[in-house]
Amino acid sequence: MLKKMIPLLLVPFLLLSCANPILYPREGFVQVPGGPVWYRVFGSGTATPLLMVHGGPGIRSCYFERLAILLSQKRPVILYDQLGTGRSGRPMDRSLWTVERFVRELAEVRESLGLAKVHLLGHSWGSALVTTYVLKTHPQGVESITLASPYLSTRLWNADAARLRAQLPPEVQQTLERHERAGTLQSPEYQEAVGVYHDRHLFHRKVEPIPSCAEAPKNNEIYQRMWGGSDFYSTGVLKDFDLIPYLEELKNPVLLLTGRYDTARPETAALLQTMIPGARLSILENSAHMGPMEEPERMSELIETFLRDIELSASR
Repeated sequence: MLKKMIPLLLVPFLLLSCANPILYPREGFVQVPGGPVWYRVFGSGTATPLLMVHGGPGIRSCYFERLAILLSQKRPVILYDQLGTGRSGRPMDRSLWTVERFVRELAEVRESLGLAKVHLLGHSWGSALVTTYVLKTHPQGVESITLASPYLSTRLWNADAARLRAQLPPEVQQTLERHERAGTLQSPEYQEAVGVYHDRHLFHRKVEPIPSCAEAPKNNEIYQRMWGGSDFYSTGVLKDFDLIPYLEELKNPVLLLTGRYDTARPETAALLQTMIPGARLSILENSAHMGPMEEPERMSELIETFLRDIELSASR
């Protein structure tokens, strides 16, 4: 059982009413342990809303914006910045940066907004949060789960990174290895070499920046605390994180999405599909890791088709 992997989550998730409130476009704050969490609602209406959980740790939700606008034509879509990053509060307490607290935060955002019925989408690290939330707290009313560019196991993530890194030019690999041996991961030369990797597997093509991201800074301290100093292996809180043994317990409808050039390799996503009962898998053919920015139109089509199928099936 998952309780053997992480301590009991004390999630103050109260019973929600059977119907969602009428949502409308707005933004605001939800108080969670450690400080205020900023959220934004796109769209309105009575259709089952979609709550989107961003990657990182330490990134922010603004990169979802174009995708959220498209999806909100059919249903309300909610984004939020995890505590410590973006527009949310920035407490200095390092003990807050745990999987358990971030999962509790997700539960409290959902409860505060009254989302009795909800579709969940997690991207990258957000996939780990969504999946842990569902497996550990057994919440009612989660109609479906979309796991985009999924991170569900540090072991698999590191293996994918090693495989992709081995395809970099030899001189780039040598630079990475030299600085890793010396412990000089913050050197400009090392960061430039990491940039070669990002140019292949974070973004497959150039995209227009999202203006609101300039007002919502990242928090690299959280990334280093939870993941570590290098993209290629974890030395932080997440170094032993692994949901693989528990994926067969997922009973919700699941859509796996990843990019053809993603750090979350399509081959690994296909492996995850075999572990999750009834899961679907779709590939964004022109994306790397940042599908919400690279192919928002195609991504929204795939997600909305999945959500519509789930809702039609439930209405029969």
